[in-house]
Amino acid sequence: MSANESGVAGSSARREYERRKAKDEERLREKWGRFGGLAVALSDDRQSTKAWDKGAIGEERLGARLNDMATEDLAVLHDRRIPGSKANIDHIAITSGGIWVIDAKRYKGRPELKVEGGILRPRVEKLLVGRRDCTKLVDGVLKQVDVVRDLVGGIPVTGALCFIEADWPLTGGAFSTRGVHVLWPKRLAKVLMEQTAGDVDVARTLESVASRFRSA
Repeated sequence: MSANESGVAGSSARREYERRKAKDEERLREKWGRFGGLAVALSDDRQSTKAWDKGAIGEERLGARLNDMATEDLAVLHDRRIPGSKANIDHIAITSGGIWVIDAKRYKGRPELKVEGGILRPRVEKLLVGRRDCTKLVDGVLKQVDVVRDLVGGIPVTGALCFIEADWPLTGGAFSTRGVHVLWPKRLAKVLMEQTAGDVDVARTLESVASRFRSA
């Protein structure tokens, strides 16, 4: 695959799921001997293994939607390796207004912003999803944004957390925390389509970003 192709959404997560699944099955076969095949057939994936399948599905679904949006004015890259790291970026969208670094999550529960502190204490923003503290996800996106920004120079770079199957309210719901947009696929699509106010050369930037962030 050449550097300027978009890549396959969720491919590295899918490979990791298959690797873990095969390892789990091998462990069962060793444990149960001639009954190993039956043990494999009757057992469910371990939670830690299943999480990779769940994540891959989320990336694949969002990737399909982003691919449908791709035009000369909106280019997308999927599953890109961060240079010098084993980590990857789920999706990168390039518009005339700038670059978007997008992390796809398939979580249950309602995303919400909890603000602590204020006048007398330092303001602290927390991302909750179904009451679970998921602030570390924002930290992760911000690190990815910094990496991309360092490599592309003066082009604006924005981070987004896109929750695929979350319990979003009928009205409102989207918000931002520390500059990272928290939203759902349809809302993300709308925001990206509005990113037309800028002079970023989409084709040239796509080639540059793809050459620096190879397919994972």
